[in-house]
Amino acid sequence: MTGSRGAGTGGRRAARGQISGRAQGRGRKAKRGPKKIFAVVSISVAVLLVAGIGALYLKLNGNITTFDANGLSKDRPSDTAGQNVLMIGSDSRAGGNSALGGAAGQDVAHSDTTILLHVYADHKHAVGVSIPRDSLVDIPPCLLPGGKWSPEQPSAMFNSAFSMGDSPSGNPACTQNTVEKLTGLRVDHTMVVDFKGFAAMTAAVGGVQVCMPNNVYQGDLNPNLGYKGNLIFPKGLQTVQGQQALNYVRLRHGVGDGSDIGRMRRQQAFLSSLMKKVQGEGFSPTTLLPLADAATKSLTVDPGLGSADKLLSFAMSMKGIDLHDIKFITAPWRYQGERVALVHPDVDALWAELKADRTIDGQDASGGKKPAAATASPSATPVSDVTGTGIVVAVYNGTMDQGLAAKAAQKLRSDNFTVTGTADATSRQHPTTLIEYGAAHLQGAQTLAKLFPGAKLEQTATAGINLVLGQDYASSAASGTSGGSSPTPTALPSQDASQARSADDNPCSNLSYG
Repeated sequence: MTGSRGAGTGGRRAARGQISGRAQGRGRKAKRGPKKIFAVVSISVAVLLVAGIGALYLKLNGNITTFDANGLSKDRPSDTAGQNVLMIGSDSRAGGNSALGGAAGQDVAHSDTTILLHVYADHKHAVGVSIPRDSLVDIPPCLLPGGKWSPEQPSAMFNSAFSMGDSPSGNPACTQNTVEKLTGLRVDHTMVVDFKGFAAMTAAVGGVQVCMPNNVYQGDLNPNLGYKGNLIFPKGLQTVQGQQALNYVRLRHGVGDGSDIGRMRRQQAFLSSLMKKVQGEGFSPTTLLPLADAATKSLTVDPGLGSADKLLSFAMSMKGIDLHDIKFITAPWRYQGERVALVHPDVDALWAELKADRTIDGQDASGGKKPAAATASPSATPVSDVTGTGIVVAVYNGTMDQGLAAKAAQKLRSDNFTVTGTADATSRQHPTTLIEYGAAHLQGAQTLAKLFPGAKLEQTATAGINLVLGQDYASSAASGTSGGSSPTPTALPSQDASQARSADDNPCSNLSYG
């Protein structure tokens, strides 16, 4: 019994020891438990984070619409240094956009604004060039919704390229083809944003600071209203977003001369403020993700930008550019009746600067990367190569300089123009050379204008083309630079460069034209 008890006692002691050992073991396990729990939680969080990022990318990718690359020209310029991105603002009323503005029942999209953004190879400079929507340009053949290609359209309004095919979503490929033909620059990417997307983006960043040079009323926003209406934009600085931001960039009447040129200046100021706002907030997920979500929902892009990571990569390529080195400029222009003519060779000089990756003030911004050979711009033909075959011109001296008409006539004949005669103009006080042309002779007048940079074109009742030489030609003739004796310049004229806006400029400066 004793032995039994002893054995029992020992067993109980052993049992207690085992229990104690297990308890100690549990105690040791309990000390390791938080680390294991932390590891499990960390792995779980990582899995959820990766899944969340994946879901976010899928969401953003699902937002993006791409246009058909088959509509791009088969004869495109070569790659050049830097990157060229075409940004188009569409007034499409499709997809819920009709509630934000425009004529009721309008089902054909038009381009409200077009900017060619050149990001230099050094990733320290960028310039956005606004192309006036009423510019007269040559529109190349474009793919239509039915699968046919349109014929080439000489001297057509620039914004009609986006409307080719009368599609509710527009024809961005046609606009890209037109810009490449106009500039001789290869467009790397094209993106189109509509009303809804623009309004959402401005709301996503919490509004953008803008300025008005004067009070603007409902009747200015809608000239068909018939009365002044309420004040919608007070004079001075203010923050706008959503519909109000859209109204700001679309407003044309009631400011300056009410022209599209003035509106482009305000659009440039708006984009400058938007860039300033995004950079000020920092390139963080909290800033970029809401903006990316808003943007991608209403973006139509070329297939090369058709994913969230590609769009983000493009956005990040702008990250290191100082606001002062982001410039906006309008392509050199002049009025031609109710339309706008791009000024040659000034505009050709601008395209040449971008092609060579030089800034608008002539600095090399290639970052040591030699620009690739590029095809010449169709518009940038050296004036020495202009041919006047089949173009008949009468030459008049609009200055007091003797023999000027004969000198110009001699040059014209050497370039195969047919000169019907020379004479003194009725007025001998013309400061600027004038080219008068009949309705059927626009193309001939434009060809002639390439030999007389800065000449004013004016449609009249004349049956042909009259060249009235001004003091500008007399001065250049005296210095030996007139009549096509020099090739297209390689520096942007100072009067055009001086109009450039930096993204850090005062938001109240340079807001209108006229």
